[in-house]
Amino acid sequence: MIKILFCCHGNICRSPMGEFVLKDMVKKAGREDDFEIASRAVSREEIGNPVYPPARREMKKHGVRCEGHAARQISMADYRHFDRIYYMDQSNARYLARLLPEDPEKIRPLLTRDVADPWYTGDFTATWNDIVEGCTKILEEFA
Repeated sequence: MIKILFCCHGNICRSPMGEFVLKDMVKKAGREDDFEIASRAVSREEIGNPVYPPARREMKKHGVRCEGHAARQISMADYRHFDRIYYMDQSNARYLARLLPEDPEKIRPLLTRDVADPWYTGDFTATWNDIVEGCTKILEEFA
């Protein structure tokens, strides 16, 4: 089983979008049993909160559901459990460097550029497109 963890600042926009988009993709590919997929935050600011409503609406627009999500902060137990931890931007990378051991094989960016942050831009479609691009690459890597 391939264990994938997505990580962003608050775990209410980008990382849950990654989690639920990849879950949807693996389900459609008939590979649900091959993956364990989750998401976390680098901060404690949004702990316990659900997916941010505009992110939820963007996913719903594409037929992706995200019920039951509650933001959680990443931990050493997560580091030990997951095979890959994908972060969304360089700010997330700096936080992760303070929280977890340096491990470029395990901890890596989802894309070669920062994933658009809709918290600041309000452009959830751009974030959706970035997340789909990154999740597609993950599936290709683990084909």
